[in-house]
Amino acid sequence: MAALRWGARYQACLPAVLGNAMPKSGSHLIIQVLQGLTRLGPFVNPGFPPVNRSEDNRKLDDSEILRNLQRLQAGDIAYGYIQAHEPFVSLLTQPKYATIFVYRDPRDMLVSHVFYATQIHHGHGMHHYYTQRLQDMEQRLNAAIYGVNEPDAQLAGVRQKYLDYLGWLETPAVLCVRFEDLILNRQKAFRAILDYLQERGFELRVPQHQAFKVLEEAIVPKRSGTYRKAQPGNWREYFTEANKEAFKAVAGDLLIRLGYEKDNNW
Repeated sequence: MAALRWGARYQACLPAVLGNAMPKSGSHLIIQVLQGLTRLGPFVNPGFPPVNRSEDNRKLDDSEILRNLQRLQAGDIAYGYIQAHEPFVSLLTQPKYATIFVYRDPRDMLVSHVFYATQIHHGHGMHHYYTQRLQDMEQRLNAAIYGVNEPDAQLAGVRQKYLDYLGWLETPAVLCVRFEDLILNRQKAFRAILDYLQERGFELRVPQHQAFKVLEEAIVPKRSGTYRKAQPGNWREYFTEANKEAFKAVAGDLLIRLGYEKDNNW
């Protein structure tokens, strides 16, 4: 249908677009933004689950994820949680792909993760550990900061989680967007996304301000089953002094590298 409306030649020039993010860092927000592209050009949202998950929500191995990515056609829109290692870096930096990586303040990500695992997704691998073994938010945040290695619960610490994805920030062919800009500075984020897509084959045929409006209208937070609260800086309501000290001990210069703090005096 998209090819009939816009022209097959135009569609063939488009990249396949992947909205990539760390878990609890804006994946559902970026896929809503990208779905707005279907009103701006011959983009197609196949409606598939994340490229790293099966239809029944099973985690896929690298070879299965790679096949899903390789199957994407010109103009297809997808999303997922793809770490910055091979073979994904080499594939997703090819001209036929446009990869938009969304990252978030690790402190807000941790709060979101704990709420998701305790209150929203009762089948989460950490749900029983958080609700039955730990007593309060402080303990749960510390567990998420340090990581957990128990027979019934496995969780990487916050620094390791980010190290698995930080490579995208050093990959010129990938557009990196802050989750916070998608919430608080949308025109900046939208402009960056549209400019990036135009560099990779997309032709914007409406005025930029009109495109901004279309992308804005595509965002309906409560349509996401994981929606809770997306206010940047929300971590301040939950981090105790003990959580702050634990985070600084484990994360090191992570916040500085990501640009969220200038030093460790926060």
